[in-house]
Formats: sequence, C-alpha cells, structure tokens
Amino acid sequence: MGDNDPAARKKDKKSRHKKKRRRDDDEERKAKKHKKEKKRLKKESVGDDDDASGDAKKVRKAAKKAKKEKTRKQKELDEKIVSSSAIEYYPDELKSKQLAKNQEDEKQKAVAAAAAAVAAAKEKELSAATKVNNITLLLFYQYVEPCWDDEQFQVALKFVTDQGNKYGLTGRMRVAKEGLNCTLTGSHDGIRNWCAALRTFDGGRSKIDEVTGEKITEFATTEFKLTDDLPPKQRFPKLHAFEVVEIVNYGLAGNRAPEIAKYGGTHLEPEEYNKKMCEKDTVIIDVRNHYEANIGRFNPPEGGAKMIDPMMRKSTEFPIWLDKPETKEMLRGKQVLMYCTGGVRCERASALLKQKIDTEDDTKSLGIKGVYQLQGGIDKYFKQFPEGGLWKGKNYVFDKRFSHAPPKVEAVGRTKKVLGGDEAAKVEMVVDGIPASAAEEILGSCEGCSKPWDMYRGKRRCPTCGVPSLICRECFDNDKSGIKKLGKEIRCDLCVAEDVRNKQQLREREEREMKEYENNIKQKLGEKYEPYMQRKHAVTRKPKPNPERITRLFLKNMCAKQMDEEKLLEFLHPAKVTHIQWLTDRNTGAFYGSAFIEVKTAEDAGSVLAVNGTTVLGRRITVKYQKSDEKSIWPLPGTEVVEKLNQQY
Repeated sequence: MGDNDPAARKKDKKSRHKKKRRRDDDEERKAKKHKKEKKRLKKESVGDDDDASGDAKKVRKAAKKAKKEKTRKQKELDEKIVSSSAIEYYPDELKSKQLAKNQEDEKQKAVAAAAAAVAAAKEKELSAATKVNNITLLLFYQYVEPCWDDEQFQVALKFVTDQGNKYGLTGRMRVAKEGLNCTLTGSHDGIRNWCAALRTFDGGRSKIDEVTGEKITEFATTEFKLTDDLPPKQRFPKLHAFEVVEIVNYGLAGNRAPEIAKYGGTHLEPEEYNKKMCEKDTVIIDVRNHYEANIGRFNPPEGGAKMIDPMMRKSTEFPIWLDKPETKEMLRGKQVLMYCTGGVRCERASALLKQKIDTEDDTKSLGIKGVYQLQGGIDKYFKQFPEGGLWKGKNYVFDKRFSHAPPKVEAVGRTKKVLGGDEAAKVEMVVDGIPASAAEEILGSCEGCSKPWDMYRGKRRCPTCGVPSLICRECFDNDKSGIKKLGKEIRCDLCVAEDVRNKQQLREREEREMKEYENNIKQKLGEKYEPYMQRKHAVTRKPKPNPERITRLFLKNMCAKQMDEEKLLEFLHPAKVTHIQWLTDRNTGAFYGSAFIEVKTAEDAGSVLAVNGTTVLGRRITVKYQKSDEKSIWPLPGTEVVEKLNQQY
C-alpha cells in the first residue's frame, strides 16, 4: 500500500489519536497522583503544625495565667483604696509610684477611648476634663423644710441633673421633695463648680437676710465633703438621678416625718464628739445597718460611753427598734450620741427620738439628758482624726472604695504592701501611745470559714435576708470554681445569731413587728394616720415594652383593708389611670385585693407594669397586661376615676 492509500491514512490517523488519548490519560493519572501526594503531605504538615499549635496554645495559656496572676496580685495591692486624706501621709517613693500608676491607667484609658473615638466622643470629652490623678468624690445631703411642691421638685431635679451633665459628674443622686442625698465623682474643678452652682440655686423660693439684705438659698450652708486624688478607676460610669419619697428610707414620709429644724439632734464636730464618747452615762447608737458595723465601729474607752448596735438590716427597722420597751430602757437616764457614714441617717433618727421625748409620755419619763449627732459622720471624723481616734476597723461606704480605714492607717498598710515594713515604720504615727496600725485590726470574719475578714466583694448576698455576704477570697474562689460551693446554710452573722433559717421565717417576723408598730402609730396619730407606703421610683422607672398597645391591666395581691383609689393613684403616679374596677367577693361584696384598671395611654400601661413586684402597704403587688375581650364591655360604666384625685398626682 502506498502513502496515498486513503485506508492507510485513516488507520494511521486513528492510531495517533489513540496514542494521544493514552498520553493524556497517563498525564491525568500522574496529575491526580501528584495532587493526592501533595494533599497527603499537606495533611502531615498540618498535623505537625497542630502539634506546634498545641504547644503554642499551652504557651499562650501559661502567659494568660501568669498575666491573670499578676493582675490578681496587683488587685490585692489595691484592696485598700486610697482616700484624699490618705495619700498625703505616703512616703515620697510610694506617692510617686501611686501617681505614676494612676497616670499609666489614665494613658491606657485614653488609648482605648481613641480607638472608639466616634462612638465614645462624649466620653472622650469627659475623660479629657478629668485630669490625671484628679478624681474627686463628693458626699453631701440636705433636707429642705418645708418640702418642695411638685413644681419646685421638678425644677430642682432638672437643675441638679443639667448641672451634673454640664460639669461631667457621675454617680447617684437621691432626689425627693424633702431634699437631696448625693454620692458623685468628677474632676477636681468639675465637682467644685457643681457645688458652687448648687449654692446659688434657690428652688424658686429664696429668702432675704433681714440683716445683710442678701439672698439666702436653700443650699447656702450645705456641708460638702470632698475626697481628692482618688484613682481614675473609682469614677462612677454614669450619672443617675433617682426620684424617691425619702432621701433615707425610714418609712417616715408625709405627716410621719419629724421636723428636723424643730426636733433635730445637736450637731457636734468630731473633736467635741470624741470627748463626749469618753463620758459616763452615755450611749452611742450606730444608726447604720449591722453589716456595716460588723467591719468597723467606734470603741469608746473603759468607763466611757456604751455602744449600741440596733442590729438592723435596713433603715426602715429603726423606728420599730426605737419603739421597743427594751430599747427605751437602754436610753434611760443617758445622754444619747448617734453616728452614721456621712450624717444624713442621723438627721431623721435624732429628730424622731427628740420628737418622742417631747410628745410621748413614756419616752419623756426616761429622763434622757440630750440627743447629739456626729457632724459630717465618720467621713469627717477621719479627716479630723487621720490616725483613727476612737475608731476600730473599716468604714463601709457606698461608692467604689467599698470600705477604707482612717487615712494614716490606710497609708501605713499600703506602704507595708508596696515598699515593706521599714518604710511603713516611717509613716506610722503614735497618738496617746497607740500606733496608727493598731486601728487596722480586722473586726469581721468570713461567713464561710470564720477567718478574720473585712472586705465585702462579689455579688453574693445572705440567702435568708439579702444583705451583702462577708466572704473571704479563698471561699469566694472555691465557690466560683466549684471546689466548695457556698450553700444556703452559709448565712450572715445576724441571721445566725437570731437563728433565722429561711426567708418566710424572717418575713413573718417583720410583718408581725410592722403590724404592732403600725397599730401604735395609728393610736398616736388618730385621724391623721396614713399607712406606710413604699413607692417605686417614678421618674427613673423605665416603662415595660407594650407592642400590642394594651391599656388595660390586672393588679392583684393588694392590701384589701387599706388600699383605696387615692392610694392606688399615688402609687401608680405618673401613669394616668382613667378607670378602676375593684373585684369583690360575690357573696360578701368585700374587696379581696384585685382590680382591673384602664390607663390613658399605652406608655402609661408600660409604666404601671414596671411596678410589678413592688411592695405597697406591706403587700407585694402583681401587675400584668390584660387585653379586653372584644365581646365584653370595657371600661365598665361607673368605674371612672375621680378627676380631682387624678389631677392631684
């Protein structure tokens, strides 16, 4: 066959195509094999990397643990928070270290703020205003008599809030018609400017001094207690203004409140008070809660005054305690001293006792020789007696210091921790032969293991009564890690002493004592008697969501004997109630504590729902939305609220 044979050419072409397909198939197989081998090698490499990654993770974990341990140790050094009057007693080396640390904290804070510049523009501005090492804490209170009316109250609330925002202050303001009670933080200048502005505030009812002809404002003589040079981390995050019935909740609002101008105790400056504590036939009433007194209190010398701890869990127990026969016997023939953290709790407490002396025969017959209170409280006493004076232990406070010792004692303790005992000896001062460090004695003990302890930390509270739990670091860490949990049997020392084992037992006792006290008050006041009412903060209570725009609500567990239209409207204010259907027993017709109400707007309904669980007239009220049935008539005729009563609130 020749080259021109068509059949041969066709056969040859077919053969070439076949060979080409075999080559392509071989190359494809080789490629797949290579890919598979590459994948295998990669897996092996990843396995090696995993091992390496595992080692790296261990290293990172160890570093994290070391950092955490370093932070914990630093936290231990910061346990004794520095007050303004403490830092002046530091040796120069410690003072420099503290200021350098504060400066570094502030630098880190500035870097963090810069990273979120847009989102935190306002916070950045406030941070710039707060100078390095220049956080100032302000404590003050002021009762106003006569009380502000509704309009004056709103003016005062707006003024203190606006001025607080203007000067970059943070913290808590308890604002009532009877006055102010504030704990605030800010810059050195910001705090002072706010105080100066408040001194000029007249509340719309300033007076003119008959002698000088100058305007007298309600805060012209207010004592502002300042603590400078606190670390930046002790600044409160936000400013909160709370509307409250009383600036200290004694249950003495309205016509129960003794006039402070008329009945208030004699104010003694720390030096005078210190002398009084050394006198015989004298008793000292610690007006604070027991858990505060548990870690620090006055310790008068032998032959001097006798300490009395009313063993209270909350201030509302004080009037009940003062009314008990055994209390009155302790006061017989004595001069009575009172003290608290800043002085505000003594104002009503001393006025109540003096009112009883003037108006009640059984108290008048006790022959009490005088009622005195510590001007400025423990806070001012520490400024006058930085070595501690007659004080022992720590002062419990409601700001970010948590608790602190007298300033010289604070300085000695911190110097020992940071620089060692030799340097501390240079700071330690001797007064009347007693070293300042003697006042550093730990008075409290851990509720878990009973070892000496005086720092309230964490959020654990007594499972029986709800006061803060005094738990040491070791027990707290063991509970947190699950090594040894703190069960319900771990209670505060007061519940242990009183053998209170559950909430119901305590509640029944409180209700019984309150009932006896209310009966006594009712007999004394006669027609002027008004039941005690604990009202939810009205201004700051946040309305609950109401997506269906429901305006009908159901309330139950109200006090059937005492609740009426006027009291209910006062309790639910500022929500506007238009109709109330009191639910009664079908047979007897008696009101049994439940009702349906209609409010003006859906927002009012959300505001009412926010008081769910609040106690009023001794009962914890339940509130819930109750959408009306389209087939039923609602609101019912004859259930309209008296318009005059609604306008009153």
